[in-house]
Amino acid sequence: MKSDSLLLEEKAAQEVMLYRRRKWKWFTYRFLMITIGAILMGIGLELFLVNNQILDGGVVGISIIVSQLTPLPLGVLTFVLNIPFFIIGYRKIGKVFALFTLYGIAVMSTVTLLLHSADPVTDDLLLATVFGGVTLGLGVGLVIRNGGALDGTEIVSIIVNGKTPFSTGQIIMVINILIFSVAGFAFNWDRAMYSLITYFLAYKVIDIVIQGMDESKSAFIISRYYEEIGLEIMEQLGKSVTYIDATGGYSGEMNKVIFVIISRFEEVKLKSILDEIDPDAFLAVGGSMSEVKGGKMMKKRTPHL
Repeated sequence: MKSDSLLLEEKAAQEVMLYRRRKWKWFTYRFLMITIGAILMGIGLELFLVNNQILDGGVVGISIIVSQLTPLPLGVLTFVLNIPFFIIGYRKIGKVFALFTLYGIAVMSTVTLLLHSADPVTDDLLLATVFGGVTLGLGVGLVIRNGGALDGTEIVSIIVNGKTPFSTGQIIMVINILIFSVAGFAFNWDRAMYSLITYFLAYKVIDIVIQGMDESKSAFIISRYYEEIGLEIMEQLGKSVTYIDATGGYSGEMNKVIFVIISRFEEVKLKSILDEIDPDAFLAVGGSMSEVKGGKMMKKRTPHL
């Protein structure tokens, strides 16, 4: 019969093996997602934007301008110009981020080199702008969501954010407006304006990929029928609710406030629940929440009494 100490050692060894397997799966999954994202960005650049003289922002946008004015290929320029920012990211943010970023940029640069001589999917500038922006947004969003970056300006904005009164998005926007202004002088202002549309499309798609379509909102409900409302929310929406004690500032009466996290698709259903039980209930729905973790519950049927 094994001793207690031997059993503990075996259990510890199993836990270490399980941790290593999870970590390996974590790295493999993220490398796969970053690979797909980098490939999508390379496709968006070469098959939609570059041959139509439409730009992306950041270091990639600068690389496109230089590649159009010189014989240097876009893939080489993108990789070389991003190296200083990769070094900054390695020192300031961390090794894992730098590793994912270097890998993503290398894959993207390779794809642009392979597709450099390919004909664009379309010569229609509007179609190229829309599909190019969406493809770029999908690619960049996947990479950022999995802990990497595909452009040096993203790294700089992450580092500078918090040290200036400007947000990360504002910093990137200012940089890109300057780049598009240069493109207006280098090519023509039509291309610069198409590039700006591409940037905004990509920005919105990145936001959707990172936050998801099912973005969350906070809801506060005040009603004398809080128990019935809480039960219906748990039954119909499968959401856990929290009851908060509150005192009315004018009346001085004690009330219960229902707090629940819902998706934007569940807001209509929540309002219908309130209309059925208490049309006079107070409802306040907060703005979009960037991240919600935990607090989920299995849907259960609650018997009606």
